[in-house]
Amino acid sequence: MTAVTGRVDAAERGQTRIADRVVAKIAAQAAKEAVDERPKGAASPRATVTVHRDTARVRVSLDLAYPCDIGRQCGAVRRRIAERVRALAGMEVPEVAVQVERLHAQGSGATPEGSIR
Repeated sequence: MTAVTGRVDAAERGQTRIADRVVAKIAAQAAKEAVDERPKGAASPRATVTVHRDTARVRVSLDLAYPCDIGRQCGAVRRRIAERVRALAGMEVPEVAVQVERLHAQGSGATPEGSIR
């Protein structure tokens, strides 16, 4: 501690650690925000993360409406997750794996369950 300013030197300060489950919740919410149209009856996105220092690797699974541009939707999810985790947790996200669990048919011709597996 410096005597003149009363501040604690950086080397003497503690460390903030954000739990993996918190980063996973941020990622799941970001995935939900990124999807254009959430299908009726769709499960909420689920995310798992692996954090190492200031880097988070994310795996998210979600349901999408069908028909849609799946590649564009997955790209939007990746970008939104990386932005939100960086902004809220201060972590870089070099990898976001998106797994589409189910496609929910919209409109006519829907299956009895309303989803395509």
